[in-house]
Amino acid sequence: MAKKAVGIRPRSDAGANARPRAGRLDNGRQGKRHAARSGSVNWPATLLNGRPRSRADLLFQLRTRTPHELWLVIVDASASTRRHQALSDAKGLLAQLFDDAYRQRARLALLTASGSVPQWQVQGLKASSGLRLWLDGLGAGGGTPLRAALVQAEQWLTVRRKRFPAEQQRLLVVTDGRLKALSGLPVLACPGLLIDIERGPIRLGRAKELAQALGADYRHIDGLDSVTGISGG
Repeated sequence: MAKKAVGIRPRSDAGANARPRAGRLDNGRQGKRHAARSGSVNWPATLLNGRPRSRADLLFQLRTRTPHELWLVIVDASASTRRHQALSDAKGLLAQLFDDAYRQRARLALLTASGSVPQWQVQGLKASSGLRLWLDGLGAGGGTPLRAALVQAEQWLTVRRKRFPAEQQRLLVVTDGRLKALSGLPVLACPGLLIDIERGPIRLGRAKELAQALGADYRHIDGLDSVTGISGG
């Protein structure tokens, strides 16, 4: 039986028969709308002004500039994720995620939490085949600087949000949740999903608490067959 896939795009409150709405401001959901000077003619609006006598009298359909998406991925690759092939199986989900990002032309920010300090792999670049090479060489080891990674991610997103106010940001955290304390964690102001990769007969179950502290959705890796795209495509 196939397992359910999951994405993290927030569901719309509008029903299936809802009419499309006009675009909002630069930092809105659909980006800024601007007048078109070519393309399809908006005949109802044109004729309301009278019969057109020249091209200058024609009104064209407004176009919408759709802001690009940024997928921020934080991967916990500490020593504890070696247990029961947790990180190995997570690589399969990440590989599909990178493929989805490439197809959807999303930008990626990738931050790994292992060793003594977190490390950025890419920061807001378009997905490329080079990510597969990095993923193949990813190994687990060292401590769990996940808290430091979350702090860095929050600071980086805040700066980027000022530079690209219309960008749609998403967060994916892959971890076994083995943090000593969950208090005082930063709140990343974007939709998020936490994938719990903890396995074994004895589980601490901290990842679900971590997801709640971050305000992110929670899924365990054993309940997933794939991540259908961080944007929920």
